[in-house]
Amino acid sequence: MLVGVPKEIKTHEYRVGLTPEAAREYIAAGHQVLVETGAGLGISKDDDVYRAAGAQIAADASEVFAKADMIVKVKEPQPSEWVQLREGQILFTYLHLAPDPDQARGLMEAGVSAVAYETVTDRHGGLPLLAPMSEVAGRLSIEAAGMALRANNGGRGTLMGGVPGVLPAKVVVLGGGVVGTQAARMAVGMGANVEIFDRSLPRIRQLDDMFQGRATTRYSTSSTIEQAITDADVVVGAVLIPGASAPHLVTREMLGLMKNRAVLVDVAIDQGGAFEMSKPTTHEAPTYEVDGIIHYCVANMPGAVPLTSSYALNNATLPFGLALANKGVAACEEDPHLAPGLNVHQGKIVNQAVADSLGF
Repeated sequence: MLVGVPKEIKTHEYRVGLTPEAAREYIAAGHQVLVETGAGLGISKDDDVYRAAGAQIAADASEVFAKADMIVKVKEPQPSEWVQLREGQILFTYLHLAPDPDQARGLMEAGVSAVAYETVTDRHGGLPLLAPMSEVAGRLSIEAAGMALRANNGGRGTLMGGVPGVLPAKVVVLGGGVVGTQAARMAVGMGANVEIFDRSLPRIRQLDDMFQGRATTRYSTSSTIEQAITDADVVVGAVLIPGASAPHLVTREMLGLMKNRAVLVDVAIDQGGAFEMSKPTTHEAPTYEVDGIIHYCVANMPGAVPLTSSYALNNATLPFGLALANKGVAACEEDPHLAPGLNVHQGKIVNQAVADSLGF
């Protein structure tokens, strides 16, 4: 199979679908790899590095889309990309279709078989291809919050860990999954006062054991969230319903309860956002203000650390990508964990949660 890797074109997206090392693995398995020129520059890998791995270099993205049997990307295809996809082609990337009906229609009309990283599962019920980027995004969320809290960036002027004699920032983390856990670890490590909310009692017990009193765990209800955000300096939205839109845990009305210039970091923005007033932003203009509250809603946070992110992502996606290259869409029929990753096939949405969210 000819596997194509176009350069990412989303604003300030520097990751790459295949690292040179991953490309070499595809080639060793008997496949060809076609990489758009410059696709790896964001991770400091030029065309010669890909050539040394055995890959071919395409002059532009149109050549990759026209020739490849399977396209491997990082972010969801943009409008200029999805119109280049075709029937019989496989697309393997993050899609996040639930809040994006236009992309869903574009992929359906193209006839492509689109496999989404974020809905592939494992035998433990986890999301193994989402987890690496969730780990990165969770950690970055606290770095982003610290920057947004600075007065010169419009924030309250609060130092995350405080100093002796001055209270640290209070960080509320909504969701105790991978993102929430990593965010809490970073915030605790910086000396913040941290509360983690979840609705799974077994998970709450795990988090309680994990943090050993360095963070407080609370059961998530509208009332407990309202109580917590009233004196919070930072609220991190880290909820996830696989394939579906995220619930709005902080409404616009609730913003009036918060401290002026407090910061909301919405890591769930790819799935529609955990806060009612969330809208996607970019690394170029990451924040905006609503009712005196700073919103940080960058939709591709891990793109800011592309070297770490690309290798972490490739480590997770490689076995599944090779299965698709070896067997085509039939790999989804044979693997019950890869099967949920198939979101679009033969012009239809074939993942139930995605279909329900889109209303298709």
